[in-house]
Amino acid sequence: MSLKQIGMIAIPDSKGSSFDHGAFDAKTRRVFVAHTGRSCVEVIDHDAGRHIATLAGFPEAAGVVADDGQVLVTNRGSASLSWIDAKSLATQGVFDTGPRPNGVAIVPRLKLAIAACIGDDVHRPELRAFDLDDDKKYALNLPGQPRWCVTDAAATRLFLAIREPSMVLVAKLPALDEVTHWPLPVGGAHGLEIDHRDNRLFVACDDRAVIEVDARSGGILNTWPIAGAPDVTFVNPATGLVHVAIGKPGLVQSIDPRSGASTQTLTSLGAHTTAIVAPDRLYVFSPVHGGALVYEDA
Repeated sequence: MSLKQIGMIAIPDSKGSSFDHGAFDAKTRRVFVAHTGRSCVEVIDHDAGRHIATLAGFPEAAGVVADDGQVLVTNRGSASLSWIDAKSLATQGVFDTGPRPNGVAIVPRLKLAIAACIGDDVHRPELRAFDLDDDKKYALNLPGQPRWCVTDAAATRLFLAIREPSMVLVAKLPALDEVTHWPLPVGGAHGLEIDHRDNRLFVACDDRAVIEVDARSGGILNTWPIAGAPDVTFVNPATGLVHVAIGKPGLVQSIDPRSGASTQTLTSLGAHTTAIVAPDRLYVFSPVHGGALVYEDA
């Protein structure tokens, strides 16, 4: 279950910089990553194995999500959410959010965009949803700093990691109502991923653990230790493995939820974000290397 490095894709002007979330769009076969340190979005052609574009104008780009030819980017530096066409790479719209938007989710079938905003000294943390086709907007005040968010397979519920008090917040879509809180036994809920097939959530927490949660009931199923404070977390639906990026010391920890087996693959210091391309590829974005390390998830 260990990862095997098979290549590296250089990204211009990225050595010593910083990246945040990455995402793969299956429709265009492209990988998009927030290049936070340069306020842009980088685009990689997965099949060609090369960098193809740098999209400027995304201040302190943070969260990125992609699905069905649509890409959303949260811009912390401008309190906004950008909507990109994954094929033309043109920006289709920009929506105002609360201060410091972070986690982001998209529901193409509902034309719904969701942004989790950290807030500031004046504005409290807030969850916002936008209908991409009209002016409908929804908002929900949050009990703490939001991290990452995902939706269920039926697009009826949103799951959001809250740092402190450490929990998964659940809200019904699209109106962000019928809210419930699922407390976690480990502090600092951060990276969040969902296994749609088995209805499982995997929450990577700052206090060095990954928690498996029943996505139907909120019940805690398992807890596994990890090597450091985590960030981006992905499940590979083909292998069933959970991959957690850890910037310090610089590794990806891979966990098999079926057996509890765990392995660590050294990457580089500060490489805390990834993008999964099922069935067998994991991109790790490394400021030290100035690009994306490409691993085989066999």
